[in-house]
Parts: sequence; C-alpha cells; structure tokens
Amino acid sequence: MGAFGWPHLLIILAVILLLFGAAKLPALAKSVGQSARVFKGEMKAMKDDDVTPGKADKSAPEPPAADGPTNPTGGPDPSS
Repeated sequence: MGAFGWPHLLIILAVILLLFGAAKLPALAKSVGQSARVFKGEMKAMKDDDVTPGKADKSAPEPPAADGPTNPTGGPDPSS
C-alpha cells in the first residue's frame, strides 16, 4: 500500500464531478480558495501578534524629545 498516484486522483476527481456536477465545481473551487486565503491571513495575523520577549513593541509611539526646558502649564517659559 503506497501513496496516492495519478489513477487514484483521477478516480476521486471523477466521483466529485458526479456528485456535484460540472456547473457547481467553479463555485466550489472559488469558496475553497477564499477559505484558504482567510485562513492564511488569520495565521499571519496570529504570528504577527506574538511578541518575542526582549524585543520592544514597534507599534507603541515614542515620546517626543524635549528641546529645552518646558512649562507644564503650556504658557511661555518664565525662566527665559
């Protein structure tokens, strides 16, 4: 007993053609392709969500750099 060969695949395709009919096969193939794309996208999103320890999260914004003394009230700096 070995792996599937060409004759086995042809028999399986013939059975699928008989069960679903030639008219429904394109719609079936389209839905399988869309499902595969959604699955691939979700797997990529899950992989992107995993953050390895020790590395900074690049999505967090960095605080702005201060050029000089700042006044927390937002007005002009009284020391200048």
